[in-house]
Amino acid sequence: MRHRIVSELMTTEVVSVRQDAAFTEIAKLLAEHDITAVPVVDDGDRPVGVVSEADLLRREAGRLDTAAGPGLDPWPAEPARAEATTASGLMTSPAVTGRPEWTAAEAARTMERNRVKRLPVVDASGRLIGLVSRGDLLRVFLRGDRAIREEITGDILVHTLGIPPTAVTAHVVDGRVTLRGTVERMTTIPVVVRLCRSVDGVVEVSEHLDHRVDDTDDPASGIDSSRRDQLSP
Repeated sequence: MRHRIVSELMTTEVVSVRQDAAFTEIAKLLAEHDITAVPVVDDGDRPVGVVSEADLLRREAGRLDTAAGPGLDPWPAEPARAEATTASGLMTSPAVTGRPEWTAAEAARTMERNRVKRLPVVDASGRLIGLVSRGDLLRVFLRGDRAIREEITGDILVHTLGIPPTAVTAHVVDGRVTLRGTVERMTTIPVVVRLCRSVDGVVEVSEHLDHRVDDTDDPASGIDSSRRDQLSP
């Protein structure tokens, strides 16, 4: 199976700023390019942080709270950021970056783990070469149903598992896969489902598969047959 990787999904014409970029310069870039954040890079084009619209608004809100005097609750932001005027003080750092060879799933996991909406993409030397956003990753799910069906039938069923296309059919509608047919061994069924779920663009998988041999008594299958017998009606 071939998963789409970050280099195929990322934006390569990245708008970035240096650490000495002024607040107004950053705000203008965001508006002119209709973007919500920019990577901040050092002199070697290596990302050191990211400045987003939220960072700019947080700074302005902090300044307003300070000017309002002690009668109001303070804005829960760092005092230093409220006084910052350049990218080095406004940015969220260190930058969470991604690699071009990552799969969409790897990039998504990194975003979720670090609670970020985008990843500057760097090469082996750490230089900025692109930017991938959550919206870019969602493009994986825009694959056509025919492409998904062909990958499941050809790559998974035939080439990986050796199941002829006449034995199991995959019906795909809007990324939802329905499997019907018969496999040789019962323990093959969860393997088929798991592999189908890993295909780019698949939203969900339902199976209506029969089997010819119940091999759950095979110790290699990991099923405790004595325990199963105890639980059987």
